[in-house]
Amino acid sequence: METMKKGSKGENVKKLQARLKELGFNPGIIDGSFGQGTLAALMAFQKSSNMLADGIAGPKTQIALGLTDEAEGIDLLAKFTVEKVKLMFPQTPVKNITNNLPYVLDGLRSFSLADKPMGLMALATIRAETESFKPVDEMKSKWNTSPGGHPFDLYDNRNDLGNQGKPDGDLFKGRGFIQLTGRANYKKYSGIIGMGDELIADPDLANDPAIAAKLLSVFLKDKEIKIKEALLEEDFKAARKLVNGGSHGLEKFIDAYKTGNKVIT
Repeated sequence: METMKKGSKGENVKKLQARLKELGFNPGIIDGSFGQGTLAALMAFQKSSNMLADGIAGPKTQIALGLTDEAEGIDLLAKFTVEKVKLMFPQTPVKNITNNLPYVLDGLRSFSLADKPMGLMALATIRAETESFKPVDEMKSKWNTSPGGHPFDLYDNRNDLGNQGKPDGDLFKGRGFIQLTGRANYKKYSGIIGMGDELIADPDLANDPAIAAKLLSVFLKDKEIKIKEALLEEDFKAARKLVNGGSHGLEKFIDAYKTGNKVIT
């Protein structure tokens, strides 16, 4: 499946132009030359379809256009091998990557995030959140535990997290690859990944690798377009903020993303 972008030429470009015009996005002259008119029409179609408007007719865009019904070639996660991912995690035991990478890749596939940018985003997020490449509990800190207070007491009454007082702070502390935090988020994302209220009944399940991978993936899926827009502009700080709400671990995030972008081809 040929990827087409500005500068591409040939019969496939002509088919692309004809299809865009048929759908009401006029590219101008249908001449088989991918110029500015085709770029503008394609981006308009992508925006209309709630896709990343990058002006590139890759597999997902061609399927959305109806130029092909083949999903072949969309799953690029097979390129994310342990050997290559290890280069993104230079301080991490390779056994942790070997054990948990399959769960992460399967989680991404289950939410249709099987492209390189979102694969890199997921792994760079893990590098920033839990460099061990294992789902982990949030650590006590001055931001979540008061001086002399019980663990995570500063979370107990956080209305924005949906917590309802002691012991919600400790029960629904950050867990997993993404550090899912707060009663409301445990309830919301438990339902989205098809677990009903199981994470409310047993919050420690958020550290099960398969479940943690799904939680990471569904969280990224919820912000997919905005994340891809930020990555397209190489605005890594904005991409990180969409997940973390701040810039915690930004240097590790950037290093992992850029390293992966080079080695995973």
